[in-house]
Amino acid sequence: MTQNITDSSTIVIIGSGLAGYTLIREIRKLDKVAPITLITREPGYFYSKPMLSTALASKKEASQLISTPAEGMAVQLEINILSQTNVSAIDAAGKTLQTSKGPVSYGKLVLALGADQMRIPLEGNAVSEVFTVNDLEDYEKFRKAIKDKKKVAILGAGLIGCEFANDLVLAGYEVDVIDLAPQALGRLLPEAAAKALQTKLSEVGVRWHFSTTVQSVNRNGDALQISLANGDSITCDVTLSAVGLKPRLDLAKAAGVKTGLGIQVNRELETSSSNIYSLGDCAEVDGLVLPYVMPIMQAARALAPTLLGQVTALSYPAMPVMVKTPALPTVVSPPAQDAHGQWKTTAIEGGIEARFEAPDGSLLGFALLGSATTQRATLTKELPPILQ
Repeated sequence: MTQNITDSSTIVIIGSGLAGYTLIREIRKLDKVAPITLITREPGYFYSKPMLSTALASKKEASQLISTPAEGMAVQLEINILSQTNVSAIDAAGKTLQTSKGPVSYGKLVLALGADQMRIPLEGNAVSEVFTVNDLEDYEKFRKAIKDKKKVAILGAGLIGCEFANDLVLAGYEVDVIDLAPQALGRLLPEAAAKALQTKLSEVGVRWHFSTTVQSVNRNGDALQISLANGDSITCDVTLSAVGLKPRLDLAKAAGVKTGLGIQVNRELETSSSNIYSLGDCAEVDGLVLPYVMPIMQAARALAPTLLGQVTALSYPAMPVMVKTPALPTVVSPPAQDAHGQWKTTAIEGGIEARFEAPDGSLLGFALLGSATTQRATLTKELPPILQ
C-alpha cells in the first residue's frame, strides 16, 4: 500500500501561481506552523506572471524572471512543495487526492488552478505553430521562436494582446494585431479611448486588423501566411494567440464540484463540496471571474483566516486594472455589466479621461489614458465596490 504523503490536518493548495503563493503568504502572517503542502505541475518557482507581456523589450530571459526557486520558497514559507506533480483526481468524501507521486490527504483543499489560453478554431497546415504565452515555459519557447525574426502577428486585441504588441514593437519587431471586435480592448474601453490607444500604438509600429478574424495559418517556406475572413492576408514569421483565458475546470468537475464560468464559490470562497475552496483565475464569485492581480490579493486576504478557522467573507472594492502599454499608459475600471449610464469622454493635455456615469451623475467606471492616469486614486474613491 502506498503511504500517504500528508495527513488529514494539512492545508493542501493546488497551483503555484500568484493565487497559490499569495494565499500561503497570507496564511503565514496569521499562523507560522500550520502544515501546508503546495502541489504544482510546474517546477514550483515564484515569478511575476504579469511580467510575461512586458519582458521582451527589456531583453529578459525566462530564467531572469524567476525571483525565487522552489527550494527557496519551501524554506521561506516553511511549506512542503510537491513540484512537477500532476493531480489526477479528488476524492471529496475521503478528503484525498490522487497524484503522480502517490495519494495526498488534506484537511482543507484549495484549488488555485489558474486558466488556459483559449484557442479559436483555425485551418491550415501551421495551426500547431501558433503560440500562446501563459507561463514561464511558454514565454521561453516564444522567445526562442522570435529570435532573429522580424514579423509577429497577434490574434486578439484585448489586454494581453495590446501589452504584447507594445512590448514587441519596443523590442524591434513588426506587429500585426487581428481582432473580431471593431476596436482594441473592446470589453474595457469606450470607443474614443480605444481610438487614442490604437493611434499611439500605430505610431510606434502596430498595424491593426479589426472586424475580422483569422481563417487559416499556413506555412509557406520560411514564412507564415495568415488568411483573414475579410479577404486580406498577412505574412509573418511567428503567430501568437491572445484571445482570452478559460478557467481550468476539469479536475473540479470530475470531483462533482459545481462549475459555471469558473469553479463556483460562495463569499467565503468555499465550493459546493465542503472543505474545498478556490481562488484566482479559475474561481467564480457571484458570477464574476476576475483574472487580475488585485482580485487575487483580496481573495487571498479573505481566504487565509477562513482556512484557519476564522470565517471571513470576501468583498471586492473598486479595483482598477493597469494596461501595460507604455505608448499610452492606461488604467481602466469598467462599469458592472448591468450598469445603467453612459460614457463621457474628455480629451486633456497628453491624455484622455473617460467617465461612465449613472443618470444621477454618480461615477460607475472610468478609463484613464496618458496624463489622465494621475487621477486614478481620486476617481477610485468615487466608485462603488464590486462586491459589498
